[in-house]
Amino acid sequence: MSENPSALDQELSGIAALAEPVRRDLYRYVAAQRQPVTREQAAASAGVALHVVKFHLDKLVDEGLLEVEFARPPGRGGPGAGRPAKHYRRSARELAVSVPARDYELAGRLFARAVTEAQHGDAPVARTLTHAARDAGLEIGTRARAQAGRASSRRKLRAVACDALAACGFEPRLESDDSITLVNCPFHTLAREYTDLVCGMNLDLMSGVVDALDDADLEPRLEPAEGRCCVRLYARH
Repeated sequence: MSENPSALDQELSGIAALAEPVRRDLYRYVAAQRQPVTREQAAASAGVALHVVKFHLDKLVDEGLLEVEFARPPGRGGPGAGRPAKHYRRSARELAVSVPARDYELAGRLFARAVTEAQHGDAPVARTLTHAARDAGLEIGTRARAQAGRASSRRKLRAVACDALAACGFEPRLESDDSITLVNCPFHTLAREYTDLVCGMNLDLMSGVVDALDDADLEPRLEPAEGRCCVRLYARH
């Protein structure tokens, strides 16, 4: 699930690595090849010195954008063939940055599960989406509960829950009364077009989080307002 501050930093670092023109051209060249390429091949394509290409290729490897394998040239083997050379290929890493954070992938997974279960079980999609969203919330809350530990104070538990929700892009803010305001909606565009559906999904998601936290004094409520998520987690005193 998307993005906590460290994950955002990693994404920004990866994108920043591609901002350098030579490095970007090398990435495009490697990605376009059917087979992994050597430094020499990359240098010839870019028209720059081999030591410059080595620096940029290794920087792309450090950022996880390229992967390395070692191989000897075709037809060469045995003790006198020399050391295997580095070959570079594009990695499976994907880069996507949105500020504020958006997580349409999570919404897509929940919708896909809901539709699949509705088709197989002959159940209304609204019901299967409720189950999918609540299960996702249970996973988030369970991880937060485990991280906080069973002996944690209510304040610490909610602070850890905020960290978990921040990793999903909700930008939670723990208020002075221990309520939690979700400053951002990771499904913003979908919520504008399909408000009832997405807000209901958010409410089910947060219900799962609260249930897993085992925090009887925290209640998710639908409370749409401009500039924040439609759900707020109220502290009951």
